[in-house]
Amino acid sequence: MSDQPLKVLIVRLSSLGDVVQSLPVVHDVLQAYPNAQVDWVTEEAFAPLVQCVQGIGRVHVAAQRRWRKGWWTPQVRREWRDFQKSLHAQAYDAVIDCQGLIKSALIARQVRLTPTGFTATYANSSELCSYEWPVRWLLKRPIPMERRVHAVERSRRLVGRALQLPWAQDAALSPPQVLWRFPSDVQGAGLNVSAAPVASEVWLMHGTTRVDNEWPLAHWVELARRLQSQGHRVVLPYFGERELQRVQSVVSQAGLPSGSLFAPGPLSVLAERMVHAYGVIGLDTGLSHLAVALNRRHVQLFSQPRIHRAGPQGGLHQKAVGGQQAPTLDKVWQAWTQVCQA
Repeated sequence: MSDQPLKVLIVRLSSLGDVVQSLPVVHDVLQAYPNAQVDWVTEEAFAPLVQCVQGIGRVHVAAQRRWRKGWWTPQVRREWRDFQKSLHAQAYDAVIDCQGLIKSALIARQVRLTPTGFTATYANSSELCSYEWPVRWLLKRPIPMERRVHAVERSRRLVGRALQLPWAQDAALSPPQVLWRFPSDVQGAGLNVSAAPVASEVWLMHGTTRVDNEWPLAHWVELARRLQSQGHRVVLPYFGERELQRVQSVVSQAGLPSGSLFAPGPLSVLAERMVHAYGVIGLDTGLSHLAVALNRRHVQLFSQPRIHRAGPQGGLHQKAVGGQQAPTLDKVWQAWTQVCQA
């Protein structure tokens, strides 16, 4: 091993939930190599959030989704050249593709390596995890992975095995950890959280891109009523017109103040406010996984049998409910009561 600090680049482009569930690898690397430099490659929408993780140095920002729509334009071609230059700006000892897709592996291949440097990714698929088999031939070190493994554990074991950390083969891993570094002045981001007792906020993460993941509107309304009766301030973030219509219905039917609606800006702003919340109740989405990484009290609602793959691992103050089908309102309320008592 060189006397120089270890330089590691993690490639995890998307989606929000998958990026968040890969973040614990940073703490793992720094526990083993306290002086290591850990950089990251991600999509531009998630870069502001990744930059808030303590221990991450440079964030290389990709915009593949946008670039595909205008690859022939001078602006996109210029951005692509700049992105490639950033990947060649320094040499890395390890470039680890935590996504396991061709698009992420091709980016990992472009990174400049030290003379002993290597690239690594998954050697095989795991249950309910996206994977494209050609990646094992595109990068230098394909790492075997268990077929049935939690998403967080999958990334942690990949990085641990790639760097030959002794715990990476253990049957059970230590609890995942993510350390955050938010700006102290939230008002500078255009959000005045000092105007309300943020410690009483309970966020309801109702939005999802999958119709089969949705929870009945009537359940959200009753849940909001119960929380408000306990003295909590309900926060309903929304993205897009469809979610706005839903939260307006919840506010109207539950008798919530209009200030319950929250249109987030960058994910870093959302996370900096959420980290002060009393708790979060939400569907199986990226924002709920963020609540787990922020170590909030949390109840996560599942409508498919994937709790073993994506459910919270944070301890008694975080619970998953549902699975084969969406949970009932009473089951969610029971779980919420339990996490509040933990």
